[in-house]
Amino acid sequence: MAKEECMTQSTTTRDTSTLRNRRTGPTSSREALQALEDSQAAGLSPEDDTQSSNGTSHHLSAGGHVSRDPQSGGVVLMLVAGLSFATRLYRITEPPHVCWDETHFGKMGSYYINRTFFFDVHPPLGKMLIGLAGYMTGYDGSFPFAKPGDKYEHHNYWGMRGLCAVLGSFLPIFAYLIVLNLSRSYTAALITATLVICDTGCITISQYILLDPILLFFIMAAVLSMVNFSLQRFRPFTSSWWLWLILTGVNLAGALGVKFVGLFVVLLVGLNTVWDLWRLLGDLSLSLVEITKHFLARIVGLILVPLFLYVTIFAVHFVVLNKSGPGDGFYSSAFQSRLIGNNLHNASMPEYLAYGSIITVKNLRIAGGYLHSHWHLYPEGVGARQQQVTAYLHKDYNNVWLVHRPDNNASQPGTADLVRHGDIIRLEHKETTRNLHGHLHEAPLTKKHFQVTGYGINGTGDTNDLWQVEVCGGRKGDLVKVLRSKVRFLHRATGCVLYSSGKTLPKWGWEQVEVTCSPYLKETPSSQWNIEDHVNPKWPNISLSVLKPHFLEILLESHIVMIRGNSGLKPKDNEMNSKPWHWPIDYQGLRFSGVNDTEYRVYLLGNPVVWWMNLASLGLYPIMVAVASIALQRGFSLGQKRKEHSLVLQREGGLLLLGWLLHYAPFYTMGRVLYFHHYFPAMLFSSMLTGITFDVLLKSTDLLLRPPYSDWLRRLGLLVLLLSVLYSFYLFHPLSYGMTGPLAHEPGSAMAGQKWMDSWEF
Repeated sequence: MAKEECMTQSTTTRDTSTLRNRRTGPTSSREALQALEDSQAAGLSPEDDTQSSNGTSHHLSAGGHVSRDPQSGGVVLMLVAGLSFATRLYRITEPPHVCWDETHFGKMGSYYINRTFFFDVHPPLGKMLIGLAGYMTGYDGSFPFAKPGDKYEHHNYWGMRGLCAVLGSFLPIFAYLIVLNLSRSYTAALITATLVICDTGCITISQYILLDPILLFFIMAAVLSMVNFSLQRFRPFTSSWWLWLILTGVNLAGALGVKFVGLFVVLLVGLNTVWDLWRLLGDLSLSLVEITKHFLARIVGLILVPLFLYVTIFAVHFVVLNKSGPGDGFYSSAFQSRLIGNNLHNASMPEYLAYGSIITVKNLRIAGGYLHSHWHLYPEGVGARQQQVTAYLHKDYNNVWLVHRPDNNASQPGTADLVRHGDIIRLEHKETTRNLHGHLHEAPLTKKHFQVTGYGINGTGDTNDLWQVEVCGGRKGDLVKVLRSKVRFLHRATGCVLYSSGKTLPKWGWEQVEVTCSPYLKETPSSQWNIEDHVNPKWPNISLSVLKPHFLEILLESHIVMIRGNSGLKPKDNEMNSKPWHWPIDYQGLRFSGVNDTEYRVYLLGNPVVWWMNLASLGLYPIMVAVASIALQRGFSLGQKRKEHSLVLQREGGLLLLGWLLHYAPFYTMGRVLYFHHYFPAMLFSSMLTGITFDVLLKSTDLLLRPPYSDWLRRLGLLVLLLSVLYSFYLFHPLSYGMTGPLAHEPGSAMAGQKWMDSWEF
């Protein structure tokens, strides 16, 4: 009966190519794969198809498979959901102080409540949701989130933690459903859910005000939507087909809107879609018109919808954050002019640069910074030991300069006071009274450039303090317009041009941006500057409202600033970063809170049994696939069910392995600082792969023993696996929920004897 229903469904969906190719007992991997697709089209697992044809029920498969009865399946799903929410929501208010990166993302949630603009290296959706959760639960945005360890006291922080915990609670549920829909095996789904529920690392990272649980939620939701959409391939353009297609696009926008790491799941869905379209192109029962409809539907659902939602996220971000705040200096003068409270917002100042003006000078390179100096000198061995000149990304009184004539003479009556293209000027640093100075010593980092320093005292220096003003695209005599003119400063003595290299100086330079004098005179944003702040009481002011940029300009600038900021991230003092090869082996955790026996200690570390099982499955999977592929290719008599299990391992396991690689391998190419928590998206894919791999491995016991002994061995193996995970969770759960009292190496500690690796620092 099941086969007749499958035939009927295939006929109604016009997928006649599968009927032409189907045979009784496939003899090659391609034919077996086609037969498997036919059985899945009817909503049956490989075991279901076999049992139905024999007239038996679906309540329990011969291999100890979990019941296919829908009511029983619902009970299992409810159990998974209950355990997931219980483990994530337990003690979310502990500890009642700021932990690890809550100091950043809790503060950014406060900025949204207060509508204060800030700079961050990630897209805004995650912080917007954190701010919304805080606002909806009574948090007023007044807590400063100054540093880890600060007590929340009367502030309602639980709503922001609660949002992250709830979204993190969906991860085991999504993993369970993804594996169930891919493998049609309740055993594989149950193994996967157990691994994710009992992982101490997943619990810890879900319980605090962080972007990670929000990102992981959208990644897993996108994969689940993609898998469910694939299951609708025999019912194209139905309401359920469109639903899962659009939901896939929505969740892709969500993942990318939280962190740029979301690009990896976008790539996974993209590759799967390309393969799906290639399969449709080979279906000779479909006309070119129908194939075109499929192609256009995917453009709408997987490109246009996510793009629209992603842009909408930024539109809301810009509308909400309309007040000036920290990080304004990362953005251009025009960008800052739209922020209420910024000195450029609805401001007025003299239109043209003049001698005697008090100014700030901003580099046109995105995140190039303000021309800056301070009392500190360059260290020994770094050019001349003179005062440092840098570019600083924040507004500061050390960014202020005075514009003087080269000879220090005040203007005479009737003499033009305005600075023009081609004029020679001297810039005096207002705070230290030293002149902007260049000479032939090499620059600190960019060795082919020359050093720029502060030299002289009270405006007295030498001829190396003279700079020629050049308006880009201008002619001799053109006036220098404040904010609007792109200006270059050519050093008269050496012929080089003032330049912001974008390189970050070491700690002796306060990690500010290097400023050099470049002998390469080609016009680039790094050598172009604009006059931003301008004070000169001799000249009338004009309104700057004409400078406000349009939406696409600020959208593009925001992305350039975020990408450059992300690539330039460096570790904080005394903070533990890690290398990608550390992550799969659970080599080193991350301290969230506490350092001694008087503090509440939380330590991010994956459940070692779970992580090492995942590592073992990554080694087992290619071996099992290779053996199964050779056996299928050679036509060995493995039996219909075993062939179908092998094909599930190859195809569905291959999709999960690809997801793991896409979320892990790119980190080896990144130059930015990396942390342990970056592995958690890949960890979820490896856990799902473990569920499928160990399920197929357990089903292979009948190669060793005959029934009923093989059934008992399979059940025993599953029981040992689940109990091992549960027991290790019992041993390591204090790391997630927090510890006080003796340290791990002291008698009476909750973690006494549990330091299985010397690199663990709990």
